[in-house]
Amino acid sequence: MKKIIQIAGIQSVEEALMVASQGVTHIGFPLHLAFHKEDMDAAAVRAVISVLPKCITPVLITYLYDAEKITSLASYIGVSAVQLHGRVLQKEVAKIRRMEPHMYIIKSLVIGDRSSPDPETQIVLYAPFVDAFLTDTFDISTGASGATGKVHDWNISKRIVEVSPLPVILAGGLTPGNVRSGIEFVRPQGVDAHTGVEDMHGAKDAALIERFVHEAMVGF
Repeated sequence: MKKIIQIAGIQSVEEALMVASQGVTHIGFPLHLAFHKEDMDAAAVRAVISVLPKCITPVLITYLYDAEKITSLASYIGVSAVQLHGRVLQKEVAKIRRMEPHMYIIKSLVIGDRSSPDPETQIVLYAPFVDAFLTDTFDISTGASGATGKVHDWNISKRIVEVSPLPVILAGGLTPGNVRSGIEFVRPQGVDAHTGVEDMHGAKDAALIERFVHEAMVGF
């Protein structure tokens, strides 16, 4: 499998094109979020995706849990890959697979969220219907599960890689300074960064992304 280096959270066409030029493979677009404010609305995301280079895979990141709403939104913005970050029931994920057989589906496994089944149970439930898993961090202080800037226990992600029949993407507090060690310890097929490659104003930083991609490639 091709290694995935995903950067999530884009605020403009210019920022998207800058990120795309730094060697990433995927760009994530969060919509319908549970805790964070959206960077752009669906119409703006659609406009950005329409001008991305063909070598970049755009990914819808969403907390929606209804299969028809998820597939409708994915179709509208023009993506064939979705990252399910909310508490989507198994039957809804199975429905997405039936409705869109060629959709690339990533199911997040949020480490530290005790209100959800444990990750290994989720792997058994969802593996027949998805293409990859993504481990991310639950922020107990806010209830957020993503874009927290916090690292979780990599021992858990390492165990998930060992038991998962599908590729695993490591996320949660990754930065240019720790992504190589995270890859070397966990051995995922991909990595995802959001806040860890932003400047003090919350904008994506070209130098940080360039270094993140370099360190990730060395780690892989």
